[in-house]
Amino acid sequence: MEAAEPVLEAKETEERTPQENPSPCLLERHLRSKPLMRQVRIQLTPVQLSSDGEGERKRHLAQKRLLEQFSNSEMCSSDEPTAKKVCDHHALGSQNSEEAAFRGESPGRAPVASEDSSSSDSEDPENVGKDYEDGSPELSAYERKRLKNITENARFFASLKMFETAARLREITTKGRSCERKRVRPPKSEPATACRRSMRLQRVDPTGLPLPEPQAQPEPVEEHPRLPPGLLPMVPADQEQGAERTKGFLEMWAKISQVEPKEEERITCTLESYQSSLRRMVLSRDSVAKVVRDRIYSVAVHPSESKTLVAAGDKWGQIGLWDLECGSEDGIHTFVTHSRPVSCIGFSPSNPAQLFSLSHDGTIRCGDVTRATFEEVYRNEEQSLSSFDFLASDASTLLVGMWDGIVAVVDRRTPETSSELSADLDSLTRTVHVHPVNRHYFVIAGARNVGIYDVRHLKMRGNKPVVSLAGHTKSVASAYFSPVTGNRVLTTCADDTLRIFGTKCLSSLAPALTTIRHNNNTGRWLTRFRAVWDPKREDCFVVGSMSRPRRIEAFRANGEMLQAFLSEDHLGSICSINAWHPSRYILAGGNSSGRLHVFKE
Repeated sequence: MEAAEPVLEAKETEERTPQENPSPCLLERHLRSKPLMRQVRIQLTPVQLSSDGEGERKRHLAQKRLLEQFSNSEMCSSDEPTAKKVCDHHALGSQNSEEAAFRGESPGRAPVASEDSSSSDSEDPENVGKDYEDGSPELSAYERKRLKNITENARFFASLKMFETAARLREITTKGRSCERKRVRPPKSEPATACRRSMRLQRVDPTGLPLPEPQAQPEPVEEHPRLPPGLLPMVPADQEQGAERTKGFLEMWAKISQVEPKEEERITCTLESYQSSLRRMVLSRDSVAKVVRDRIYSVAVHPSESKTLVAAGDKWGQIGLWDLECGSEDGIHTFVTHSRPVSCIGFSPSNPAQLFSLSHDGTIRCGDVTRATFEEVYRNEEQSLSSFDFLASDASTLLVGMWDGIVAVVDRRTPETSSELSADLDSLTRTVHVHPVNRHYFVIAGARNVGIYDVRHLKMRGNKPVVSLAGHTKSVASAYFSPVTGNRVLTTCADDTLRIFGTKCLSSLAPALTTIRHNNNTGRWLTRFRAVWDPKREDCFVVGSMSRPRRIEAFRANGEMLQAFLSEDHLGSICSINAWHPSRYILAGGNSSGRLHVFKE
């Protein structure tokens, strides 16, 4: 049974010819040293072997002849006719010697034609190798064809003169190279340039004389300096409005403060009539005005039944009062009473002619319209105040909260501007609010904690709350008792939740009655929301809203939304701080640009 054996086959252009299979290592080394000018493709073809091993012997001899042909190809590049003959004779002679060696005979000289015939054969390429083809009857037709192809390949490689061309290219490239090293120039040493200074910096005049020493510049004046202690005259910040106009405003304020507010509607008003009154409250063009210069931190509504007077405190200590009946041009009066944010403001419950204001600058002032002055009630330059509330119904004593957790009791009847009692609650205090019935109780809102304390048991250190309102996961902005009975506490927390706790029994934990999801994420450029009760109702409150269109939302204690106060034409901003009229259906909301929006029935 004959087996197929792979043999190298060379293909030039489109003609396939059997080719010898030289040793791969020697051929690769030869090709690296002698680059060829033309690419030859080698292809493997199967060869049939005879049963007596004759095919194996012929394949071995063909491989050696092809290897010798490539190794001696330089000898065939000088003279083309002569090179063809030498290559042919060398290839055929090698074949005969190898065949003889394979058969065990002594290697003899390869059969070569006579001198005349050699010269004639060298002139005719077709006759080269012809005697071998015809005079070797022991070779098969395939072997004779293979030997003919080897001869033709040798002639072709000799005609290309690749080795001569490679030698010429090497000579050209070596001649063009310069053996000289490039001189490395040392870097230039740049001369140090002298720093030129102007005559002004040298402090000499054009004539060369030294200039006089400059005088010490005064320290820059603070934009919002701390105001001096004591009385401040009730003089508007806008001096252009005139004394007569200010005098008329103060007289109007004193006149409307003599009438006591009605309180019957708090009890007789039903939920249906209350809700219908809320629907009738609208915002007109004349009810919007810029009252103070900067962001509003606090709002209060005068309890008058005949006039609508709204007060607002801004970021830099201004207090603006707006008489809505006089319009936005003649009805606004602004006073500078503090140097820092006015975070809490309110009319006296017993004498509305007095307006109390608290600021972060550590002072509380009382604006008395009858005296046309702002009297200093309390001063603490070491602490920053946060809020206050009236501890007594006649406003004779105040409960003051500070940012670092200290609560102070201030008695206005003493001549000093200091506190009568100071207690550390060990908690941040943002708001303080007194119980409307049992006025010795008060609630504070701070960092994640809301607690109810008894002012009768306060001491310097180690104060514990009577009741703790738990459940807040972030800081609490405000906490207020319900206005009539104080049986509920409304809190506004930064965890986007409004909570209502039951405080009817203050001897145990206050349960959470209602939880309302509400977006309280106002950011740093808006005043934080503070949900406040409506003084006319025990179970209704209002709070600012981040929703669009902009609005103020009114809720019931069970979480039901009663009314959304909005106006697409006149309300385009967020009203963070809101305040109710004690007896009338008037709601005032302040935004971060110093503008008030007043909804009226």
